[in-house]
Amino acid sequence: MEMTPEEISEIVRLANEFGIRAVKLTGGEPLLRGDVLEIVRGIRREAHVDDLSMTTNGTLLAKFARGLKASGLDRVNVSLDTLDRRTYERITGSDRLDEVLAGIREAIGAGLSPVKLNMVVMKGINDREVWRMVEFARGIGAVLQLIELEALPDGEVYRRHHADLSGLEGELEGLSGRVEVRPLHHRRRYFLKGGGEVEVVRPMHNSEFCANCKRMRLTSDGKLKPCLMRDDNLVDLIGPLRDRADPGTLKSAFLEAVGLRAPFFGAAVRAEGMGGPALDRRPMGRGGAIPPRG
Repeated sequence: MEMTPEEISEIVRLANEFGIRAVKLTGGEPLLRGDVLEIVRGIRREAHVDDLSMTTNGTLLAKFARGLKASGLDRVNVSLDTLDRRTYERITGSDRLDEVLAGIREAIGAGLSPVKLNMVVMKGINDREVWRMVEFARGIGAVLQLIELEALPDGEVYRRHHADLSGLEGELEGLSGRVEVRPLHHRRRYFLKGGGEVEVVRPMHNSEFCANCKRMRLTSDGKLKPCLMRDDNLVDLIGPLRDRADPGTLKSAFLEAVGLRAPFFGAAVRAEGMGGPALDRRPMGRGGAIPPRG
């Protein structure tokens, strides 16, 4: 059973007590929830949040952008791997590119800032569109995030379509007036000469991703998820909350989840190749973003 907007707000208030001030609504697709504006308003009204953002596929964004901004959303990430209609349909299985582009423009017009475009670069599919996407993002005032393809369990998609972004980063550096390294995951952000911003996101299967992760996730049915890559160490929070447990019990559940945090990908992964992760059980620090949907 999904959490209610009131329950989500209450859990974010609990997270505030541990210093969490950034919240991202993710999915699945968060805009499929009919009460999404109520969720945003509740978090903004009831909790202390410095950064309230959302990741969406963009197909419903034109409908919701202005309402999201008015409700208190700060910024939005939109999945956009291509500007070519046929390629978009090949990747997503739907012909909805025009709706996504309209949503992006509506989000920018509504004042959601920054609007970030998430492009997963895939060899043989959209890798030749990178510079077109750079110019598109620059032209509309969005930030382009180039995301290296993640290895999937069967490995076949990765072997066929993985594109190493190292060479592209060298080109971006030569075209940039300034390069910054973000503290979270050490991502490099390129500020292009003449305007435009591009960020390169390395895939999760590297030790740096885990070493710098400060996030705690919350599933739509109210379970704390210490690690994006695991489902075997979830901590139930909605049960005690609905049973009206005392604040100390709720805090203990949160601390239990923090104590279960451990790097999923370690340095040994590189030695083992893609055969499987090396688990390092050292505890991680607290903090991060807590999205109401896992």
